[in-house]
Amino acid sequence: MSLEKLLEEVRARPLPRHVALIMDGNGRWAKRKGLSRTEGHRQGALAAERLIRFVGREKLVPYITLFAFSTENWNRPREEIEFLFRLLEGFIRGKLKELAEAGVRLRLLGDPRPLPTRLRAAIEEAVAATAANDALHLTVALNFGGRWAILEGVRRALAQGASHEGLDEESFSRLLPSAELPEPDFIIRTGGHKRLSNFFLWEAAYAELYFTPILWPDFDEQAFLEALRDYQGRTRNFGRVVT
Repeated sequence: MSLEKLLEEVRARPLPRHVALIMDGNGRWAKRKGLSRTEGHRQGALAAERLIRFVGREKLVPYITLFAFSTENWNRPREEIEFLFRLLEGFIRGKLKELAEAGVRLRLLGDPRPLPTRLRAAIEEAVAATAANDALHLTVALNFGGRWAILEGVRRALAQGASHEGLDEESFSRLLPSAELPEPDFIIRTGGHKRLSNFFLWEAAYAELYFTPILWPDFDEQAFLEALRDYQGRTRNFGRVVT
């Protein structure tokens, strides 16, 4: 099916409000092609750029979250981590004008304190420059982990002196780092692995999950639309009986 026909078909049915993506497979993509892991990450960044531009242009979903760097990724080789951070900084600085003009609002989700100073500064500048935008809410999960997020919510509850009697799911959700975002309706993981890998743990309670063997650098507009079509074929009952 052509991209245009698939886009028309997807537009005709209800779309998710918040799509989150676990961008997996950069290293394996590079290995299969006899390239360096850094080149895999570079191509992965280009794939993310293409997807953001496509979703923004076609106005498919209002919220996109990209899982860019987990709390466990610090265990990777130092050279690879430093390259990833330079790549992300370059993307933010190089694309900020385009993002702002397209009405994209950028958010950071995660603990920024261990990040390099230059990267933190680039993120802060981009977040401030796009704060009034609402055409597309783009969240980059960076130094983020689901367990960290839950613990952060607990720390905030303790700091506020919350009692166990007054703390319920709704009030606790407002203490999480992701409180500004709607819960994800749809989580896509590329690369073939079928797990969340410490991503949205609390928030994914009723998210629809989609796993594809496509490696992230090859995940294009067609693949994204096919994922959305799969989502549209599901019934979401949130524990209720649907008759």
